[in-house]
Amino acid sequence: MFIDEARIYVRSGKGGDGIVHFHREKYVARGGPDGGDGGRGGDVILEVSPFLNTLVKFRYQRRFIAPDGERGGPNNMTGRSGDDLIIPVPPGTVVYDDDTGELLGDLTAPGQRLVVCRGGRGGRGNARFATPRNQAPRIAEKGEPGQERNLRLELKLIADVGIVGVPNAGKSSFLAAVTNAKPKIADYPFTTLEPNLGVADLDANTSLVLADIPGLVEGAHRGVGLGDAFLRHIQRTKVLIHLLDGLSPDPVADYAQINSELALFDPELTRKPMIVALNKIDLPEVQERWPQIQRALKEHGVEATAISALRKIGLQPILWQCAELVKQAPTVPVKEELPVYRPAADPRAFQVIRLPDGSFKVTGEAVERAAAMTYWEYEESVRRFQKLMEALGVDEALRQAGVQNGDTVFIGDHFELEWQE
Repeated sequence: MFIDEARIYVRSGKGGDGIVHFHREKYVARGGPDGGDGGRGGDVILEVSPFLNTLVKFRYQRRFIAPDGERGGPNNMTGRSGDDLIIPVPPGTVVYDDDTGELLGDLTAPGQRLVVCRGGRGGRGNARFATPRNQAPRIAEKGEPGQERNLRLELKLIADVGIVGVPNAGKSSFLAAVTNAKPKIADYPFTTLEPNLGVADLDANTSLVLADIPGLVEGAHRGVGLGDAFLRHIQRTKVLIHLLDGLSPDPVADYAQINSELALFDPELTRKPMIVALNKIDLPEVQERWPQIQRALKEHGVEATAISALRKIGLQPILWQCAELVKQAPTVPVKEELPVYRPAADPRAFQVIRLPDGSFKVTGEAVERAAAMTYWEYEESVRRFQKLMEALGVDEALRQAGVQNGDTVFIGDHFELEWQE
């Protein structure tokens, strides 16, 4: 089964909690704080595996959650960090944030990695808060929450040559004739419902990877027929083979129609080197029409050749021509560009909302993270949280919003506090 688009949910691991602990040992009085830090949460990483060629795995598993870090221990022992969650993807996978549409990465090389969610840092134990003025702190941090994202994965097959044409032009027959691929072949349109890959070995040192794309009809860019969803798979190819159906009423019109659909999908496709071939030349009626079709194509500035995918006539010259064009195709240079700074929300920013029942809700990245990392059972931790709220300006904003003693204040969706001056 060929799946070339998938949507998944990923979440990195939460950091382990730091602990409040004091050294206890016989004959050692007042051993002091020795609460250890929590371990780091695991990252979520996409890694290119050369052994995959489809996203079918993500049809059956759509949630990927990295392990959390472990809590710290006594004697300043740091908790174990969570293992990174590595998700294998096929070469040619393009990764988008499904909520914002932002392009996160284009994974093409085997072994290439992309960190899509970073694990939360471990919370600090009370040993980290000891000072000359506070030598026995009862304060620690919980682990930082992990990140979460909805991702959209798109697969663009990596091939040297793309085979395009109208339905029933013989694209699958061509692929089967020059490679060991076994695409479905039948005498009706739209036999091919998904792209197929094959490798053609020309000699000991020359090989080509070919991609057979499902047939296009007029209006494919608007979703007619199978639409143009599969055209993304030839965006990475260096050369195109345009097969014409020798039995078509007007092969020249077919040629113009397919080129129009390519241009409407991506203008860059029409700039790729293209080899035009009329298929089914083994049939007498096609042989009879061939001189007329050849002249008509020349009038459009197109040099075409006649082949038979079924009888394997004229295939090797086309493949060698493709090999030469692939060698001559320019390599896209890596541009050294200045960093692009995009406007982003200030992590210290927050918003105070007065709810219909008279309570207040505070939202914001820094505020909610601080609340999640606070040990509410320790008075010193609560005082530290209050100081952070004062530093961020949350207290003043609540006063301006009209908060009164005894009012309920929600921090995000998980914490409920009572306001006291």
